[in-house]
Amino acid sequence: MTEQALELARKIVEVLDEKKGENILLLDLRGTCGFTDFFVLCDGVSERTLGALSDEVQRSVKTNYKMNARSVEGKKESGWILLDYGDTILHLFSPAMRAYYRLEDLWSEGKVILHMS
Repeated sequence: MTEQALELARKIVEVLDEKKGENILLLDLRGTCGFTDFFVLCDGVSERTLGALSDEVQRSVKTNYKMNARSVEGKKESGWILLDYGDTILHLFSPAMRAYYRLEDLWSEGKVILHMS
């Protein structure tokens, strides 16, 4: 299951990069987190961008993997959208909300697989 989760995480990163997501980070949390294996973090510079990134990831994952997110939390207006795919969780942030929550610091024991500034 972990290889599928990593493949999914990499696909999410690819979609985010294609759709102009910024400051994309893929964290490997295996062995440090009990509820997921990978976090993908990404900035969207506006509410519109956050919504578009969320919509495109959901569409792509459904098309390519026949999966829907287990849950979707937050709204573009809040500056934070979470898409939970089980072993892979995507966090979409406004730059201000990402700086506020500092998930990279909170999960610093995780291994950085990829960081695209």
